[in-house]
Amino acid sequence: MIAFGVVSLALGLATAVYLVVALVNPERFE
Repeated sequence: MIAFGVVSLALGLATAVYLVVALVNPERFE
């Protein structure tokens, strides 16, 4: 299940980046 691991890692990374951006720029998500 290499593909599943890669997809999970990509989703986790995208989620982490989104959360960091939302915390740094809260006015962008009003």
